[in-house]
Amino acid sequence: MSPHAKLISILSLMIGTTITISSNHWVMAWTGLEINTLAIIPLISKSHHPRSIEASTKYFLVQAAASTTLLFSSMTNAWATGQWDITQLTNPTSCLLLTMAIATKLGLVPFHFWYPEVLQGTTMTTALLLSTLMKLPPITILFLTSHSLNPTLLTSMAIISTALGGWMGLNQTQTRKILAFSSISHLGWMTIIIIYNPKLTLLTFYLYSLITSTVFLSFNTTNTLKLSTLMTSWTKVPMLNATLLLTLLSLAGLPPMTGFMPKWFIIQELTKQDMTPSATLIAMLSLLSLFFYLRLTYYSAITLPPNSTNHMKQWYLNKPTDTNIAITATLSLMLLPLSPLIMTSI
Repeated sequence: MSPHAKLISILSLMIGTTITISSNHWVMAWTGLEINTLAIIPLISKSHHPRSIEASTKYFLVQAAASTTLLFSSMTNAWATGQWDITQLTNPTSCLLLTMAIATKLGLVPFHFWYPEVLQGTTMTTALLLSTLMKLPPITILFLTSHSLNPTLLTSMAIISTALGGWMGLNQTQTRKILAFSSISHLGWMTIIIIYNPKLTLLTFYLYSLITSTVFLSFNTTNTLKLSTLMTSWTKVPMLNATLLLTLLSLAGLPPMTGFMPKWFIIQELTKQDMTPSATLIAMLSLLSLFFYLRLTYYSAITLPPNSTNHMKQWYLNKPTDTNIAITATLSLMLLPLSPLIMTSI
């Protein structure tokens, strides 16, 4: 892919995201989403492999259908109320259609089918963009319309997403698919709390993006695409592998790492809202995700490959440390002491 085409795609991604998150009018929000969709497709298909072409086709069809549903939802609401303002979504049919459109955009159950397949068909860097930056505009729309949506529907989708994300991730051997189901599980945590405390959803999304960026960048550095290659990565960059182990535990939500903070806040808020059964259920279902995170850490740090590796062990070789990974890894592991300060601001 030529540098000029890549620059245009990245600039278009930034412009599309900015348009959507800063707009008050439905048509402008839809325009930003469409710019995002068209900008990410060249990045998905840039390897010109049949699998990446298939992934870009699936992504385009699903996102086009979701954008059309979102536009239809806003038109229905405008027809009934005369309002094009995003925050003035009052028509029940429009609310239902919008929930379907945003769930498809994000990859929430039962509209999750496209997400693991698209991530598996693209590169690690593009998969990182799909898991973090591309989810910001739909989450912003969900944030702005959360007061109008059906709490029962969102809670049901959130619990099922957490269950399916953990359950389907158990049997995977490809790291990108594991991270895709991890994303679906985390989206369940974000969705269940958005009715009661939307700021907490944004905090969870920011921390998830931070931690998952560290994991994707680490996998990209060691070129780890499946679990069998993860077993040999400790011979290449042992310090990075040790950091990856801790970051995966943070992604699982174990204290004293940063990933424990959003789950702690969400369970606390659900309990305050008299939703103790839902909080208990979603906490129990997160144990499914914890299993495959522990399996990843086990493979990366404890398991030895059954045969000898073809490259020399590089324990004493000086390799430059990626500054991006160093910064994101530090933040992914050490933000928990800021919890009291963050708790007072949300």
